[in-house]
Amino acid sequence: MRCLLLGMLMSVLVSCNSGGDASQFKATDISGTDFGQTLNLTDHTGKPRTLADFKGKVVALFFGYTHCPDVCPTTMADLKQVMKALGSRADELQVLFVTLDPERDTQAVLAQYVPDFDQRFIGLYGTKEATAMTVKDFKIFAAKVENKGKSSYTIDHSAGIYIFDKAGKIRLYVDYGAKPADIAADIKQIL
Repeated sequence: MRCLLLGMLMSVLVSCNSGGDASQFKATDISGTDFGQTLNLTDHTGKPRTLADFKGKVVALFFGYTHCPDVCPTTMADLKQVMKALGSRADELQVLFVTLDPERDTQAVLAQYVPDFDQRFIGLYGTKEATAMTVKDFKIFAAKVENKGKSSYTIDHSAGIYIFDKAGKIRLYVDYGAKPADIAADIKQIL
């Protein structure tokens, strides 16, 4: 008798649970976290920007640098594919590329690099101090790596994408290598 009652109770719980929230994100849902709130940088046109400037749009925020040999251009190309997958809703997404290399990624460099992927994408930069504050607030790992025997350097860094909803609330963390179709599907849920 107990087994029968337990089985019936489990059936009721499963059916109640399956009727709940249907939003199943492929990315990691980080809604309600208390980091990633501050962004005070300058865009590639010279305009000061904060996250509040983009309320009303979903924001995809990626940290990288223009001299990156693989992860950054791949992620930017993936975000270009996300825009295509969104079709007529693509204008509801704002892609922001925050440089981790303010020494080399000047306004002119970002103005050439970022819109080359999509004219709607915005590159952001700041002083070393402003960049460091942003990196800290978003819990991004970034470390300059000197190349022995060469005059240049690389930057080891976190490679995920933060997604904010239209109200400016951080919602998702997308791991590097996620398929553009999956990212677009998650963004459509947020839209």
